[in-house]
Amino acid sequence: MIDRGQLGAWLEQRYPPGEQHSIQTDAALYDYTQRLKQQHMRSSGPISKVLFDTRMHVIDNALGQHQFVSRVQGGKLKSKNAIKISAILKSLPEPLLRMVVVHELAHLREKEHNKAFYQLCRHMEPDYHQLELDLRLFLTLRDG
Repeated sequence: MIDRGQLGAWLEQRYPPGEQHSIQTDAALYDYTQRLKQQHMRSSGPISKVLFDTRMHVIDNALGQHQFVSRVQGGKLKSKNAIKISAILKSLPEPLLRMVVVHELAHLREKEHNKAFYQLCRHMEPDYHQLELDLRLFLTLRDG
């Protein structure tokens, strides 16, 4: 498909141009992530911050990052969860953004990329694997 120059047309058919999502700010991304978390992972710990990161590139082999920070305050252990999403996803279709957010949310419960992790991703987004492939194809087309 790539060699025949058909990838762009196939992606446009699957994700029509001009359907840009409205999640363009850190506040909108935080709200979007919280809604997904409430819908699928109510019992997981709170998320302290979610933001777009303009410095995160595909070169780093990541479009999202999760951070877990634990500290002792007084006699209690406090933990914070933070998620960073590549700003590249602002310009891609919403289902691809959702796939990356779902991936990072799954890390709240499963730290490693194992069978349980991917089952959780598919529970939150049944088309997870297809969306992951589509995202890789978008990035291949963009960088190619």
